[in-house]
Amino acid sequence: MGNKNVQINSRNIAYCGLYCEACNKYLNDKCPGCAGNEKATWCEVRKCCMSNSYKSCADCTEYTDPKECRKFHNPISRVIGFLLRSDRRGCIDYIRKNGYEAYAGHMASEGRMTMKR
Repeated sequence: MGNKNVQINSRNIAYCGLYCEACNKYLNDKCPGCAGNEKATWCEVRKCCMSNSYKSCADCTEYTDPKECRKFHNPISRVIGFLLRSDRRGCIDYIRKNGYEAYAGHMASEGRMTMKR
């Protein structure tokens, strides 16, 4: 069981915008992070981003607002977002405005895996 400090790692941003580097499961070596989690075949966002060679939904040009996308804004994500008070749309917007490195730096400095609502 690892007790790592949250690092700045733009390669460890989930396809939906969460920052895996600050996730407790990742920090405790119980998850490889979104990109490396081959068991996450259920995740439509992950499938879409991989099939389109997107680093995350921030790279999508089809939807200017991720909430318009049924893959991104689905019932499961809404429940999880409510329970975690997570603003994945805010994560994607931050990445689009500031870039992946800035987002990773911001999230690492805050020690959070998501923007809060």
